[in-house]
Amino acid sequence: MALNHFTPSSLSAINNLHHRLKIPSFRKSVSQCFRATIVAAATVSISEPIIRRSANYQPSKWDFDFVESLASEYMGEEHITRQKKLKDEVKMMLESERNHLNKLEMIDALQRLGVSYHFEDEIDEFLRRIYYQNIIKNSKEDICTTALQFRLLRQQGYNVTQEVFNRFKDDQGILSKKKKDDQGNFKAYLCEDIKGLIYMYEASFLSIGGEIILEELREFALKNLKKYAKNKVDFSNCEDEYICKMVKHALEFPLHWRMQRAEARWFISVYEINPFKNSVLLQFAKLDFNIVQATYQQDLKHATRWWKKTGLGEKLDFVRDRPMEGFLWTIGGVCEPEFGYARRMLARVGALITVIDDVYDVYATLDEAQLFTEAVDRWDVNAMEELPDYMKICFLSLHNSVNEMGFDCLKEKGLHIIPYLKKAWADLCKSYLLEAKWYHSGYKTSLKEYLKNSWISISGPLLLVHAYFAATNQITNEATDSLKDSYPEVVQLSSLITRLADDLGTSPHEMKRGDNPKSIECYMHESEVSEEVAREHIQHLINEAWDKMNQNQLQNTKFSRTFMRMGMNLARMSLCIYQFGDGFGAQNIETKNHVISLLVQPLQL
Repeated sequence: MALNHFTPSSLSAINNLHHRLKIPSFRKSVSQCFRATIVAAATVSISEPIIRRSANYQPSKWDFDFVESLASEYMGEEHITRQKKLKDEVKMMLESERNHLNKLEMIDALQRLGVSYHFEDEIDEFLRRIYYQNIIKNSKEDICTTALQFRLLRQQGYNVTQEVFNRFKDDQGILSKKKKDDQGNFKAYLCEDIKGLIYMYEASFLSIGGEIILEELREFALKNLKKYAKNKVDFSNCEDEYICKMVKHALEFPLHWRMQRAEARWFISVYEINPFKNSVLLQFAKLDFNIVQATYQQDLKHATRWWKKTGLGEKLDFVRDRPMEGFLWTIGGVCEPEFGYARRMLARVGALITVIDDVYDVYATLDEAQLFTEAVDRWDVNAMEELPDYMKICFLSLHNSVNEMGFDCLKEKGLHIIPYLKKAWADLCKSYLLEAKWYHSGYKTSLKEYLKNSWISISGPLLLVHAYFAATNQITNEATDSLKDSYPEVVQLSSLITRLADDLGTSPHEMKRGDNPKSIECYMHESEVSEEVAREHIQHLINEAWDKMNQNQLQNTKFSRTFMRMGMNLARMSLCIYQFGDGFGAQNIETKNHVISLLVQPLQL
């Protein structure tokens, strides 16, 4: 055994041996010899400096004074009164619309403009009537109506059959090879219906897996939309420009996978050039966006003041100081203005996750990581005594913050939730510790083994457990019990997508710094394939997870729609942040633009 491997348990074993030896003189000499060796080893260990890693994270682009300087005129009574008046007008138009497609497109516009939360009851009633009266099944409508109706209903949790698209299949026998390549199994006229193709393409992403018709629909729409985008180089009118922007946007990323608030900001600007836009709805969406942004600014200030008060960013100079980017995640998860408390608490949780992740990932020794994991698992402030100084402030910040959230829930809802929160933090730290052990031992995992641990280490389960108690009022015993021993499927799938998206975006940076292999490298190693092929496989796993999550949404009976939406929103936010690389740690230009457009700059009315 190497000298530096002697521990107190080794000394205990020596003492046991000392008592068992029958020859006193030999017993004494052996004991003295080993004790001298242990003392020497301890002396060597104390004198040797601990080598700490560094990720060289850059300071935050958004300092405390900048956040404090944010101000909005849209908190005033004048704008609130105007918002209410416009809302009443939009509601009246929605209720009075009799054309079926027009009403569907208005609901779609409300959702994309970010104001559908004002009209949830009206939208629910309309879509419920469509589903239960079998309007979609018995419809002879065009492709735009069918595809849009299909997507809106599945989004709402109604299990509409994919067979509604069979009426658009070609039934004229065997097609020529050229026609087959262009139109697949669908009617030829659909190739020229660009708006219909967009609706078909977006509808296909509500697949629950194994739905051949939807797979064919996506392939057909994708092929023809790409052909349109390639050939469309100029615009003869505003409608052409609007349609072309919508096509390119869809091809970049499906609507179903997009961060809702970023989509609202983008769509407002594009909807403005639509020659068929509803001007009242546009004005309402702009004003509502600015009022909600003002609410976000207040929540952000609350979060950054808490962060500054903890001193974690100053005391632990090796961690990522990212309060602004962390708060952006909360908007992706719960964007409606009434969830201010949830955003403020989740911002704290996100900041603590970042600190603890960096402690395990780049700074702590393996022994220190073990001590911190045990302290969190015990959830006892007395365990702090065994921690190094830099970990004490980290542990106490965590302990106090989580207990405060538990107190809030006990006071407001009469629920004792600390055991659930504690378990989630212990699970996270144990997953971090396992990754630290892999790193220090040089162990190379298989993809399956890696993913078994990493969907937890990405912190998705932890975030969603906190969100469940902070943002949902429909808390039931059945749903809560499912958090005790395991995590429900929506949490697992959302966390898996978050992990895979993170790996696609951050893997190059982390491999340069010598981190554990991520999913891409694991698959490259075990399958002996190129990085390009491995990245395609990881994207395929993301697609599969989305299909399963769509199915889980349709089959859900335990959780509220709010919580199920938060699960999907976590996956959406991860795809948004990591779409163009590491949008969190590296603070890329895309994330900067999201911060400015969603939190800083109001829309011009």
